Amino acid sequence: MPLPNDTRYKFSFRPAYGSDKMLIEFITGAEREEFLSDFLDAIKNFHPKLESTVDLWMNDEIQFVVNSDLGNFVFSKDSWGFAFVWSDENQPCVKGISNLLGFDNRFEKVEAVR
Repeated sequence: MPLPNDTRYKFSFRPAYGSDKMLIEFITGAEREEFLSDFLDAIKNFHPKLESTVDLWMNDEIQFVVNSDLGNFVFSKDSWGFAFVWSDENQPCVKGISNLLGFDNRFEKVEAVR
């Protein structure tokens, strides 16, 4: 049973600005304390493992390099509640994550607003 729309994490699968590379942008909910654990749980079938962390203190952003059965990807989250997933070198990985999130009742895929 899906969760009410106002409690689900909303995300879009869209091209990065100025690029043809696709990424996942989390539009709502990424500011919640449980977001990272919910995200990793939603993609657990791909066996994600945090490989390294980069603290971009100038941007109040943390980037996690994650290895999975689909390959490596980057998960980025900042203190303003923005979060992204991308992999310039492994676009099928990003598409696979987007597809899997679409089947999880905690997440809702929405059209990107430009």
